[in-house]
Amino acid sequence: MDQAYYTKLSTESLKGLLPDMDTCRQVLTDPQVDLLPLLDAAYKVRKHYKGDEVTIHIINNAQNGFCPEDCHYCAQAKTSKADIDEYPLKTEKEILAEAKHAYESGAFRYCMVFAGRGPSPKRINQLAGLIKKIKEQHPIQICVSAGLNDRAGVQVLKEAGLDRLNHNLNTSERHYPKICTTHTYQDRMNTLMAAKQAGVEMCSGIIVGMGEEPNDVIEVAMNLRKLNAKSIPVNFLVPIEGNVLSDSHGLTPEYCLRILCLFRFLNPEAEIRMAAGREGHLRSMEVMGLYPASSLFLDGYLNTKGASRRKTLRMIKDAGFKIKSEIPLDQLLTEQDEPFEVSDDQVLLKKMSELRPQLQNK
Repeated sequence: MDQAYYTKLSTESLKGLLPDMDTCRQVLTDPQVDLLPLLDAAYKVRKHYKGDEVTIHIINNAQNGFCPEDCHYCAQAKTSKADIDEYPLKTEKEILAEAKHAYESGAFRYCMVFAGRGPSPKRINQLAGLIKKIKEQHPIQICVSAGLNDRAGVQVLKEAGLDRLNHNLNTSERHYPKICTTHTYQDRMNTLMAAKQAGVEMCSGIIVGMGEEPNDVIEVAMNLRKLNAKSIPVNFLVPIEGNVLSDSHGLTPEYCLRILCLFRFLNPEAEIRMAAGREGHLRSMEVMGLYPASSLFLDGYLNTKGASRRKTLRMIKDAGFKIKSEIPLDQLLTEQDEPFEVSDDQVLLKKMSELRPQLQNK
């Protein structure tokens, strides 16, 4: 493709124009569309709306396991045999302490996730109390993910100070029955509509690598555009042993980056987040994800570890970005950083076995 193709992608996205399906498929799969100019085109859109800021999220797995749903990608699903440590809802003291830790770690948004089909009225009131206390103690945004919900429940949380409600679409309506049978795609859409009607910002995204087709990815990106989702986590399936879906399908670093670019073009003003699985699937190209994406998680995910905090913050700094936080990035790095890094154990000199490996075989 010539430069005019990439210029058109960024220009039309900035004008709010929706690319057609053929163009979307090209972005994802056409080898004639080169990756570096594609990333540059996506960055032009990202820079216009998000500047050089990266929004840090820290997630709190507030309740682990005991879920009656059968989402095939989830280690907490009733059908999963993953070796997780189950626990009921954390104490209020524990959740408040973790909110303090998130704020002091540079997080702009604290995300509380509660396993289960959906919260009871009692749980809604309990969550509202937690939100109020966190807001009283820290200038931090709060996002809650608590399963299926209705407008009345979301309204209670909004009045308590909730900033965003998370409920991921995960995949297309066509593909949804292949990843979950205990609730429907429409159930998820209903929860998002409840948030919209209550006037709460929506956080909703996708998990790729679950056997979906490129058209499924495009459909989710377009539906989130229609919903005006303010925050879009793009997750790459983490293959957890024991899950029904324990193998990621067709994910390469390049394809993952193309997906991030597509979501940026289709949702130019949204907070696109390279979320779970970014370390394992983007590998050495992870930093390039910051050019279409403007957000990421720190300190891992629900049940899986992520890169170290120092490595993630250093990646942001080295790429020339800042973080959206009350605490400056340089201050966080001064507290945690090491000036030279080669490996986790920081051993710089080779051992004799590495210098003269043939001697070891005699």
